[in-house]
Amino acid sequence: MSAIVPGLSWSDVDLDELSAPLPSRVLVTGAGGSIGGDVVGLLHAYGAVVTALSDSWRRPSPAARVITADATDEGEMRNALEGTDAVVHLAAIPGAELAEPYQGYRINTDSTFNVLVAAGELGLRRAVIASSINAFGVPANRHELLPAYFPIDEEIPRELDDWYSLSKASDELSAQMAASHWGMTVVALRFPLTSLPSQIRARTHPLRHRQIREGWSYLDRRDAARAVVHALVAPLTGAHVIGLSAADTFREEPTTDLLDQYAPGVLRRRAFMGREALIDTTRARDLLGFVPRHTCSEPDPELIP
Repeated sequence: MSAIVPGLSWSDVDLDELSAPLPSRVLVTGAGGSIGGDVVGLLHAYGAVVTALSDSWRRPSPAARVITADATDEGEMRNALEGTDAVVHLAAIPGAELAEPYQGYRINTDSTFNVLVAAGELGLRRAVIASSINAFGVPANRHELLPAYFPIDEEIPRELDDWYSLSKASDELSAQMAASHWGMTVVALRFPLTSLPSQIRARTHPLRHRQIREGWSYLDRRDAARAVVHALVAPLTGAHVIGLSAADTFREEPTTDLLDQYAPGVLRRRAFMGREALIDTTRARDLLGFVPRHTCSEPDPELIP
């Protein structure tokens, strides 16, 4: 087991938050990672029977069934999905700098395709997959680009320039295919920077231009897990891409001042109040019933080893 990443304590989970009961048996891939482990913990707190799958483990898992396997392995995936009602697919290489282009793109897209095909053929009706703010391509683009407009929404024009962004855009297309072919509901969540408040406050990314391109967006780990469980129960059909963000930016300056200084020529589709976020989360609110609760100005939550 590699270095332990402490998990969130869900001792005070709001059992009345969700609009419908969770699927009773859920597979979570990438369950050894930060968001994946948090999702397993929250599902366990809600009483779901969880199967946790990961190729490595950085914390103990409360899941009823723990499988060490690669999400690209067809046989292992079918075995893990047997007897489940829904799948949360979070396994991925989470950045372009973490793998060579061919290896990274293949692993990310193969795993998503494998999970969705196996789930569809086994008759599962709901899948939630991890996409990324990078899916529109601008944040990691090597050219001098800024988003076409603010706030960034799910329909913003793509400018794909790196393998990781392309893999996430491809995953969103795989979600559309699976929803059409098997009649599944597939929700692709576009996660921004996701971490604990103290780590977000300390954010000093050397690529300042990338911070601008992402609208200085972030999401608390607690809200990331909550968004996943909302996506598991939302009354939806078909495939949906949904952007996520905290309600504010991680910068201290008012949002309008940030745009005036760093992106004065970018179209603003509306006015921004105070430190208001530059990600449009209308779909998260209207389709999932999800509203973020936490900001980076708070103390860190209780953690467990």
